[in-house]
Amino acid sequence: MTPAPTTPAAVETRPPEADAALPAWRSGIAVVMPCYRVVRHILPLLARIGPEVDRIYCVDDACPDGSGDHIAAGATDPRVQLLCHPVNQGVGGAVMTGYARAVQDGARVIVKLDGDGQMDPGMLGVLVAPILSGEADYTKGNRFWDLRRIGDMPLLRRLGNLGLGFMAKASTGYWDVYDPTNGYTALHADVAARLPFELVAKRYFFESDLLFRLNIERAVVIDVPMDARYGDETSHLSLPRAVGEFSLGHARNLLKRIIYNYFLRDLTLASIELVLGISLLAFGAGFGGWHWWHSAQAGVATPVGTIMIATVAVVSGLQLLLAFLGHDIAAMPRRPLHKVLAHRAATRRG
Repeated sequence: MTPAPTTPAAVETRPPEADAALPAWRSGIAVVMPCYRVVRHILPLLARIGPEVDRIYCVDDACPDGSGDHIAAGATDPRVQLLCHPVNQGVGGAVMTGYARAVQDGARVIVKLDGDGQMDPGMLGVLVAPILSGEADYTKGNRFWDLRRIGDMPLLRRLGNLGLGFMAKASTGYWDVYDPTNGYTALHADVAARLPFELVAKRYFFESDLLFRLNIERAVVIDVPMDARYGDETSHLSLPRAVGEFSLGHARNLLKRIIYNYFLRDLTLASIELVLGISLLAFGAGFGGWHWWHSAQAGVATPVGTIMIATVAVVSGLQLLLAFLGHDIAAMPRRPLHKVLAHRAATRRG
């Protein structure tokens, strides 16, 4: 297995000699649980995690309510390991710390489960099944699958997901997945070990940023239907700040993904379609707009030939961009990366 990338230092409150008492790996399934102001929910949630899970990594992200102390005092499950950040890293930073520790300890599949009780531990088996069967590298919940249950989601969250959905598809390259901010996820540990944990966004954008980095690795991602569950938990997400952060993040990742996949890693017909499409569209719009403005100032009609040149350029540019989009959709990863890695490792050993 590839060594795990480095993450910000975390202090483990469990004494080192207790490692010998940890349950042995059986299923290889580990749960990573970021903990920030979840004192009311965390212990009942830990009690609901089934025996199919071998290890539970609770990451106290410098919680001001003392979530870590609460877990240390009240959790009796021997599977629980407590990791504490001395400084708040954000939910993404907490998850990356848990990922790194799970990979280091030898996990096979890592499930991210929030500590606020929104996610049902009972569907964990459904979430990891496509990974264990070799169909996917990464699975995530989709709360929009059952149209009858969408009404259970608060209106503001529905609107936010609808607005960010297309941007996430474009920036991550996973055109067949939705609900990009859903945090109920599972990841094959061999794929996790290849991720640059230190570069993944630390705050609420981290789910979308993780999808972008999985696409760069050519990992297979699929949606798993799940119901929306909302109780008395408190959201710490600021909507105005999130809109700006997510929009800039998606734009940056879209540009990176196109450069990586179509100009650095490979050069295909789609690369040419993209360059020609943007060039023709820009030329047509600029040429046509300039002549229209010039004619309007002079009070004369724009020549038909000038109109046709601009129109043909714009239409041709749009057609080429649509052709590129079709190629991008068809180029989504289809072969699970963890199988490729396993085959490569077996070949090297042989």
